[in-house]
Amino acid sequence: MEILIAAVIGLVAGVVGGLCGIGGSIIMLPALALVFGYDLPDGEPDPTRNAHHLYMAAAAMVNVVVAATSIRPHIRAKAIDRGIVMRLVPPMAIASIAGVVLSNELPGRYPKAALIVFLFLFVAWTLFTAIRKLPEPTPEQLRATTPRVVGIGTLAGFLAGFLAIGGGIVLVPSMQIIARVQLRRAIAASAVAMCAVAPIGAVLRLATLGDHDLAWMDAVSLGLAMAVGAAIGSPLGARLTHVLKLQYLRLVVAIVLGVSGAKMAGFF
Repeated sequence: MEILIAAVIGLVAGVVGGLCGIGGSIIMLPALALVFGYDLPDGEPDPTRNAHHLYMAAAAMVNVVVAATSIRPHIRAKAIDRGIVMRLVPPMAIASIAGVVLSNELPGRYPKAALIVFLFLFVAWTLFTAIRKLPEPTPEQLRATTPRVVGIGTLAGFLAGFLAIGGGIVLVPSMQIIARVQLRRAIAASAVAMCAVAPIGAVLRLATLGDHDLAWMDAVSLGLAMAVGAAIGSPLGARLTHVLKLQYLRLVVAIVLGVSGAKMAGFF
């Protein structure tokens, strides 16, 4: 039953991840926390919430699958800007390593609290853009200069490493606002960048689970179950990116994540 539940979580995360150009962790981590909790093996509550490190490692594995399986529809749509991707990946990779290292130095309750804050910020941003839709930049308005792209990659990479969120949730709006990249091209660039960077975070997280008295095999089994669902959902979500009106779908996602964040925070 736990494997089946994990696969369903992966399926939903894959659809949302492929649709929005994000890794899917923003769905997986709250879902894992709500379904499996943070109790110790003997059933007692764990004040350190170190199980969150296990969930982050499993989610980081699935981020790789979501990104890799969502690229083909973007290639067909000719939405990938190689110049942006080539400047985005190196700083994102370096910053991702720094984020993972810092996260591993802290008890799980701190990354969990940071994730809750990030969830609420994401929900607020999504609701704002649903009410006041951002105008789509024209090709003439493109401002994807090297300093801007490097800065975006550094910020997204660090948050991706620290929170195990994939980074796309930061990349897509940042590229829209700061670099004036069109939405679908931003989503495509995000998917390619995560495909290159996400494996680094996944390997580091699995390799350091022993520091928190956690077994890497538990993360692998959980991650593989979610990856099966994500592999099915991600290509579907990526195809929907070029078909559906994204603001309505993201509004639904924002509502679900808002409720999940409130539950994780203990508001109800």
